[in-house]
Amino acid sequence: MFSRDAREQREIRLATELMQYLRTRLNSPISVRLWNGSVIPLGDRVVPGFEISISGPGTIGTLLRRPTPDTLLRLYARGEIDYAGTDLLTLIETARVKGTREKTRGLPLSLIARFAATFLTSRTVKTEVAHCYSGDETGHHRQQAENADFIQFHYDVGNEFYRLFLDERMVYSCAYFRDWNESLEQAQQNKLEMICRKLQLQPGERFLDIGCGWGALVCYAAQNFGVRAHGITLSKEQLAKTQQKVLELGLQDWVTVELCDYQNVEGTFDKIASIGMVEHVGIDNMAAYMRKVRSLLPDRGLFLNHGITRPGKMTDRAFRKLSPERRLLARYIFPGGELDHLGHMVQCMESSGFDVHDVEGWRDHYAMTCRHWSQRLEANREAAIRQIGSERYRMWQLYLVGCVFALGDGGARIYQTVATKHAARGLSGMPCTREHLYRPGAGGVSQSNTLRKAS
Repeated sequence: MFSRDAREQREIRLATELMQYLRTRLNSPISVRLWNGSVIPLGDRVVPGFEISISGPGTIGTLLRRPTPDTLLRLYARGEIDYAGTDLLTLIETARVKGTREKTRGLPLSLIARFAATFLTSRTVKTEVAHCYSGDETGHHRQQAENADFIQFHYDVGNEFYRLFLDERMVYSCAYFRDWNESLEQAQQNKLEMICRKLQLQPGERFLDIGCGWGALVCYAAQNFGVRAHGITLSKEQLAKTQQKVLELGLQDWVTVELCDYQNVEGTFDKIASIGMVEHVGIDNMAAYMRKVRSLLPDRGLFLNHGITRPGKMTDRAFRKLSPERRLLARYIFPGGELDHLGHMVQCMESSGFDVHDVEGWRDHYAMTCRHWSQRLEANREAAIRQIGSERYRMWQLYLVGCVFALGDGGARIYQTVATKHAARGLSGMPCTREHLYRPGAGGVSQSNTLRKAS
């Protein structure tokens, strides 16, 4: 029922007028629910129940006063802007209209003037959020000691939270689908197998996993390829869970893990993997990172680097410009994270003494992985809110959905790059074909056979 108060009636009338105008321009299949309960369809053929809701005139006024992505995210995180009728991913996919920016330009000046005059004087709603990195989220001037702070902000949300949307092994990186209808569990096992095959792991070899997560790869490599695996992480939660997993699987003689920055790793390893860790290194530190990895390998030792990138631009200045969306990601989800482009990453590998053999793009695979994650998290919404609170849950759900679109549209990429340390002249020693990656039976064997061979 419309309020009798003249101001409230005017606010509802103007909001409705704006939405009806947008309907003529967008013809979107969703609706908008205003704070008085009225529902305005944004198209001629809307999907029943698919709605975006606005909590009150103050929400509009707050956006008008500070029309930034940060304001919009905070309003969503606090529930001032909400959705209903389906999961967030499906709603956005349904609502997307090609050329939205162009279609919403040129609003009638009279409507803009009346709208602004009314809502700019509306009360401001609170936009403070509790979950926000307090330091320099960009990491451009990072000190080594800050690396742990960056990692723990993101990964130490709690193991039980990650359990709500990851696979049973808790692999928090891009899966590898041999068929798009495969389960997430199978696709993550495919990925672990593919990494081990690309590294050509052999029984008894020393294998290092930089940024080992919850230990899926080190355990899989030890069980199925007979290597002596060592993992490093900066997350205390991940360390505790991995140590527990190693004991449960009886792998304590084959797998070790420690809380350690990559810059402090010592020793020599036959093979090294870095899975979803290079994003935390920082572009300015990329060459030093590659030199560090190289120093841990013997001549012709294999290195597999698996990381998210952004498309390169014509100039470094254009590439390094921090967009509002990336700043939000750093501030609320991934502080210290910085995505390089493939060209610079490969350049740093080669200039550090690596011989690059294989670069494979997995963008479609990661878009599908994030789709699984977002849908699983939404299905466990109530449990997630109990664990981390409504505000943080909303940020995480928006983050995962955003990754689906960034990867699906090509704004983000992901590559696996295989290289060998090239210290002496001569051939690389790599296989002459890639048959070893796909030949049935070429990968892992049973745990008992592998561990017996290696002992």
